[in-house]
Amino acid sequence: MKYFLMKFCRLLVVALTLPLHLLEITGFYGAYKRFFPFLAYNITFSYNAKVHRIKRELFRNVGTFANTDGTLRLLEIGCGSGANFKFYPYGCTVICTDPNPHFHKYLRLSMDDNQHLTYDEFIVTPGEDMKEVQDESVDVVVSTLVLCSVKDVQGVLQEVRRILRTGGAFFFLEHVVSEPFSWTFFFQHVLEPLWYYLGDGCRTTRATWRDLEAAGFSKLHLKQIEAPNVAMMIRPHIMGYSIK
Repeated sequence: MKYFLMKFCRLLVVALTLPLHLLEITGFYGAYKRFFPFLAYNITFSYNAKVHRIKRELFRNVGTFANTDGTLRLLEIGCGSGANFKFYPYGCTVICTDPNPHFHKYLRLSMDDNQHLTYDEFIVTPGEDMKEVQDESVDVVVSTLVLCSVKDVQGVLQEVRRILRTGGAFFFLEHVVSEPFSWTFFFQHVLEPLWYYLGDGCRTTRATWRDLEAAGFSKLHLKQIEAPNVAMMIRPHIMGYSIK
């Protein structure tokens, strides 16, 4: 019964979002993409405060993946406004990618606030197509709250494997779908059509751990957690790192 109620409620939400769908296919939704970086930049402060301990734990051993000469080249997919910069080790070189060029001015603000890092370039490109980055040219790749909104998760992970040197690591922190038939699972499915537009393509029903398990990394260290004090829709998270 709950399953059919979920399906029915989702159809109602889909119907309510038809105007947003029309804006998307006619190109007018692009105006929201200009506004979204401002929204994301301001949300970052609240989210980082809530998951500070989690990010500290996640990134504590990033430095161990430095190259043999002591340098560490780190590429962040969907870097947005640079919410993770303060967690990266002193002196590492950061390459930023994001498909939305309007993040750039907020990215500059974060760069100015994190002078302990060296910044290489900001590449405007989706994670599925990072052809400007050479094969096996980085030590660490990072993705936080990004795989929920990419068009092809496996495509992104194959690009990650391509650009990572052998022995390099992919660090991730992503919200995922909840346990089946929980109330969180119910609302994730019902409200996803609306959340998709508010979150600039964000999906709340992805079982991203399955993509990581199938991506072909030599080792996978993954933990399922509940992010504290965040919206129920995105409370279930996975965190960890994969080694090429």
